[in-house]
Amino acid sequence: MIKWARRRRTTGPPEPGVIRGTARVDHRTKNLLVRLLPGDIAAIDHEDIDRIAAEGLIQRGPAAIVNARRSTTGRYPNLGPLLLVSAGIPLIDDVGPDVMDIPEGATLFIEDGRVYRDELGGVEVGKGTVLTLEAVEHALDQAKQGIATEIERFAENTIGYIKDERDVLIEGARVPEVKTDFHGRHVLVVVRGYGYKEDLRALRAYIRETSPLLIAVDGGADALLDFGLKPHMIIGDMDSVTTEALLCGAELVVHAYPRGEAPGLERLEALGISSIVFEATGTSEDIAMLLAFERGAELIVAVGTHANLVEFLDKGRKGMASTFLTRLRVGPILVDAKGVSRLYRGRVRRRDLVMLITAALLTMAVVVALSEPMRLTIAVYWERLTSLWFELRQAIFG
Repeated sequence: MIKWARRRRTTGPPEPGVIRGTARVDHRTKNLLVRLLPGDIAAIDHEDIDRIAAEGLIQRGPAAIVNARRSTTGRYPNLGPLLLVSAGIPLIDDVGPDVMDIPEGATLFIEDGRVYRDELGGVEVGKGTVLTLEAVEHALDQAKQGIATEIERFAENTIGYIKDERDVLIEGARVPEVKTDFHGRHVLVVVRGYGYKEDLRALRAYIRETSPLLIAVDGGADALLDFGLKPHMIIGDMDSVTTEALLCGAELVVHAYPRGEAPGLERLEALGISSIVFEATGTSEDIAMLLAFERGAELIVAVGTHANLVEFLDKGRKGMASTFLTRLRVGPILVDAKGVSRLYRGRVRRRDLVMLITAALLTMAVVVALSEPMRLTIAVYWERLTSLWFELRQAIFG
């Protein structure tokens, strides 16, 4: 039912307590991020907002976020709402499905959790709860206490999936032929997951010295390009990678699910880009590791991959059988770089810096003492400096 609000001015300075902005609407948060601009109002349909989505929203700087669903259900301790509220971004929770019918680009204003269309004084399109830091922290604590039930359910689903995915371990998942030569090479598999930026920075020296094959999983391609690196191969369903990355010259491998469904193939065909289809169960990061392993990689270094319960629940997976089996298979050559940036941070101590400068000065003194031409050069410059100083004093004091 449409509700009408009292007429409000639509020009001039904003009214106190009112948030106004242009609506950006999408059922998939990661698709919305591409269009979201600072000061916009993001209308999302995201139950249990995950950390990656929250970090992306914070980076875009919206005026507010309107969520059609509950931002945290208590099923598990998702950190997204806490990050958003801590960043000072108003989060209007559980507004209802009508908010997703708002046209893209419409002007919205929000007051006391009510969302209005800026038409004829304001049409109310939904009402939700403005989440506070205290409420979010309480919900997070409650979710942590009930995590045991979710772990049991997750484990049951994992065991069930293993029966369907055992070919990942036994048969190598029917790996396709590719042009990229993995044999005897180090391979860096990059996923745009938690901490990937920090870990990529920490691995700069390794990448420069080893020149590994750079295998990007979906949006990991854009992550590499942001660091000035060009991926050799992009693997995934191609839903979160930009067209610029797809056209960078990397070999493209489209992840097809059982029965041949390949969501990303249509997009590549529309762009006129050739690709290879890899049909396999599990996640795209799993098949990236399997492909590298089966094609003879010497070492696989994983950046930003998902490896724990909360990360998998954030991703919306009910089990981790494919990842479990994949890591069993590639384990002997797999190095997980997650958190490597926090393992050690090099720093220059003041004492070391003083010793370095002192050593440099002593070296210069020895060189001057042993070199006749150097002593003569310094003597000439000293005479010139003395003469200039004398002339300057004469000009000042007469």
